Amino acid sequence: MGNDDRPHGAVMPSDVPQRLSWFDRFATTTSGYVSHAWFFVACVLLVVVWAPSIFVFGTVDTWQLVINTLTSIVTFLLVALLQNTQKRADEAVQHKLNAIADGLSDLMEHVGGEDPDVDRDRRELRRAVGLEDRESSA
Repeated sequence: MGNDDRPHGAVMPSDVPQRLSWFDRFATTTSGYVSHAWFFVACVLLVVVWAPSIFVFGTVDTWQLVINTLTSIVTFLLVALLQNTQKRADEAVQHKLNAIADGLSDLMEHVGGEDPDVDRDRRELRRAVGLEDRESSA
């Protein structure tokens, strides 16, 4: 069923656009790489290589500045990318939960018939997940 066939106008997971922007694809790929153990090992190796480099830089200040700058930049960029990925994952879960709640509401309406208790529970379910708000704004 598409959105046009839905009696309550809930967005179904299959109705959510699957096309991702280049940034979303890049963030997803990056998230996949940094979530593996080898990325952590690479970070540890970077610190192991950096530690004896104090002899190359000559001063402790320069030596610390190098690692602080590097880790700050990497952290800043990774937080932005991972936030993008997490936001999309949260939205996908929300769409799925909304679809389940909408289906349950439809089932309660069909099975409950004129039972006022079931109708009250159905309305409460729709309000709890915000389906009533989406109906009025659609």
